[in-house]
Amino acid sequence: LTCAAEHLFNLKFAAKELNRNSKKCDKEEKAEKAKIKKAIQKGNMEVARIHAENAIRQKNQAINFLRMSARVDAVAARVQTAVTMGKVTKSMAGVVKSMDATLKSMNLEKISALMDKFEHQFETLDVQTQQMEDTMSNTTTLTTPQNQVDMLLQEMADEAGLDLNMELPQGQTDSVGTSVASAEQ
Repeated sequence: LTCAAEHLFNLKFAAKELNRNSKKCDKEEKAEKAKIKKAIQKGNMEVARIHAENAIRQKNQAINFLRMSARVDAVAARVQTAVTMGKVTKSMAGVVKSMDATLKSMNLEKISALMDKFEHQFETLDVQTQQMEDTMSNTTTLTTPQNQVDMLLQEMADEAGLDLNMELPQGQTDSVGTSVASAEQ
């Protein structure tokens, strides 16, 4: 597995090196094209032809380096898959061994009792949480002045161009008023 990882590193390094060489050839091709223009401007067609041949050669080399880089990258991907699969297989073997040991030592009665106790505690927690939320909501309702709430609702309704009494259902306004009145009593 370690040897494959080393090969993977070397393959990735080679692919990057080939990419670098391809880019280098692209730059040299552009430089040769600039030299072609200068030679033509000076009227020196023989030198321009030599630079044109060099530019074409650099372009072909860039393409070849890129092609080789892609091939090496494909091989690296296959090696990466093999390395990963090796690691996964090794991990799965360990999991299977530990599952075997767990299954042999499992006591279903103890697990069932533990799950029952967990469910009971969870239900108790739900009840306590509900009581705390109810208490908090009652406290919040009592500490907020109702007339300020009504004024804010009316202001927002006016901005929206709505009639507040028509938008709120009749039962909702009564229940709010009743809960506040009963809380104050």
